[in-house]
Amino acid sequence: MTDKSIDNAIADPKVYARPEEFHALFSRLRKEEPVRWTEPEGYRPFWTVSKHADIMEVERQNDKFLNDPRLTLQTIQTEEEIKKFTGGNSKLIRSLVDMDNPDHRNYRGLTQAWFMPPNLKAISARVDALAEKYIDRLEARGGECDFVADVAVWYPLRVIMTVLGVPEEDEPIMLKLTQELFGATDPDMKRPDANETVNTVTDFFNYFTAMTEDRRKNPKDDVASIIANATIDGQPIGHFEAMGYYIIVATAGHDTTSSTAAGGLLALMQNPDEFAKLRSDPDKYLNGAIDEMIRWTTPVKHFFRTAAVDYELRGQKIKAGDNLLMCYWSANRDEEAFDDPFAFRIERSPNKHLAFGYGAHLCLGQHLAKMEIRALYRELLARLEHIELAGDPAFVEASFVSGLKRLPVRYAMKRKAA
Repeated sequence: MTDKSIDNAIADPKVYARPEEFHALFSRLRKEEPVRWTEPEGYRPFWTVSKHADIMEVERQNDKFLNDPRLTLQTIQTEEEIKKFTGGNSKLIRSLVDMDNPDHRNYRGLTQAWFMPPNLKAISARVDALAEKYIDRLEARGGECDFVADVAVWYPLRVIMTVLGVPEEDEPIMLKLTQELFGATDPDMKRPDANETVNTVTDFFNYFTAMTEDRRKNPKDDVASIIANATIDGQPIGHFEAMGYYIIVATAGHDTTSSTAAGGLLALMQNPDEFAKLRSDPDKYLNGAIDEMIRWTTPVKHFFRTAAVDYELRGQKIKAGDNLLMCYWSANRDEEAFDDPFAFRIERSPNKHLAFGYGAHLCLGQHLAKMEIRALYRELLARLEHIELAGDPAFVEASFVSGLKRLPVRYAMKRKAA
């Protein structure tokens, strides 16, 4: 396959908003050219890695394949704008996902305990109460709403902002900035000004700089206080790294979960037999359904790695310094990794999806994400009489982190138990 249009499609944000087109393209790549040298117009070249086994091979060798310096797919123009703004640095943010060891291990260790199951038990009642609140909001909409805009984006946002320590009145700011950051290539979500990515990150920095000053004077029992007062080897962490830490928690900590919650509901509506099965016995099927929702939606579509050494991957000669685009959404439809991968099955077992990554960079918030989705669906399933599409769904035009941006639904709710 040498067609330039294939390279352009791999990088095209619009393709990621058309799931059938995306999956047709990557099914062909997995079959014909699973490790493809890719030179899209307007982008620096890279290897496209589309198969499950190959991504695992790369991810497990984090000494040979590095997160730094290239992490996500950006146009050359955007990269140049960032370098101009930073004085030569190719990154606006340096967060956990940008780091290699020993920094990654040290910085991850600062908050890891917060996101592990023993600590999450302490906030489970709060998460359950929030799930009830947002299903109450669904009921109050009177039988028709946009599930994304009215429920899915707000519920996980409130959860992670509670953990981080952002007050509820600032949530609209956090949502707006997150959507501008991840939806910078979507005409409905991008910031209208020039240098939109730079300006969005600047707004984040300004907000979290003020929060840092506050938490140093008045520390609380929240993640913001940990970040603000963090030290490694006896030295305070850098301002740039602290800002990156806040931003990754504040953005990835809710956007990916909302994409799974909404995309999972769409998948259930499109697969009524699976929906009926789940409703018949939520206690039995919900955990499996959540994993299948996560595999199905795969909110983080890709990350890059850079080869630190020459390496051969599936017969292709990777040179030190080459970049590799790891396509998780493709891996999660790999015919060699999943039986009937284009079927949505809530009983799929095993379900070794790569939506949380693999290896050292396995998603820090995976347990919290599952807990949130479980609480929301437990409440929804208990109170839902009927639900159906009330219009066409629409997806975000973005190649990095994306999911539904509209999900119009019509529904009937049972009377809430007193």
